[in-house]
Amino acid sequence: MFPGFTLFGRFYGSYPIMAAIGAIVAGLLAIMLYKKKTGDGYPMLITLLISSVGVFVGGTLLYGITNVQYWHLLSEAADFEQFWGYLTAIFGGSVFYGGLFGGAAAALIVIRANRYPRAEITDCAAPAVPLFHLFGRIGCFLGGCCYGIESKFGFTFTHSVVESANGVRRFPVQLLEAGFNLLLFIFLLAMLKKEKLKGRLFLLYLGLYAPARFGLEFLRGDTYRGYIFGLSTSQLISLGIMLVLGIYAVITKLKKIR
Repeated sequence: MFPGFTLFGRFYGSYPIMAAIGAIVAGLLAIMLYKKKTGDGYPMLITLLISSVGVFVGGTLLYGITNVQYWHLLSEAADFEQFWGYLTAIFGGSVFYGGLFGGAAAALIVIRANRYPRAEITDCAAPAVPLFHLFGRIGCFLGGCCYGIESKFGFTFTHSVVESANGVRRFPVQLLEAGFNLLLFIFLLAMLKKEKLKGRLFLLYLGLYAPARFGLEFLRGDTYRGYIFGLSTSQLISLGIMLVLGIYAVITKLKKIR
């Protein structure tokens, strides 16, 4: 649709721009919500700043893992320039789940090290995650990545950053997921304001997003990401999340019965 623009001889992609806007908007929202609850937004600010490093590292690493079949090229590079080219190609993207769990791990380290109130921080961060993701998926649509399956209904990319997406009418799965994230944001924000499920809103987010992501993956046609047993990396992770949350729910229920 609109992969980006060139300014002063430098190209600026739509996806990173939208992701940056989303990070700022979502971050400000989380700080505002936390400050409203506790009177001090500093702990949330520090947590978000450190977790952003985890988001970058986690998202990049998981993207590189999905390209494991190309790792052999690194050892076959003729010189450093070629090695760097292979490296940036293999690790030059990001996978949402990798960023999500990388950021969550970094946030938990900060929370524990500084003895910040975990429940309040995770609850206030919960609605901010789908809000950020909403902007990110719009950026995906504009850039032409994370594209959908061939469909009679949809859009035809002509300048997608992924060459294989061009010239074919595709289902706008990015916009569908953006719409779902908008609804998820509104729902979680309402739950936070009503003080429902205190300390477990982030788990609620995972429980709602994972099955939705599992289904949405069937509408994506970007098979270059690789599949295992007919399922994408994100589908396998979604199944893992649902399994872990299911076990957690059963254990919690049994403890209440006792």
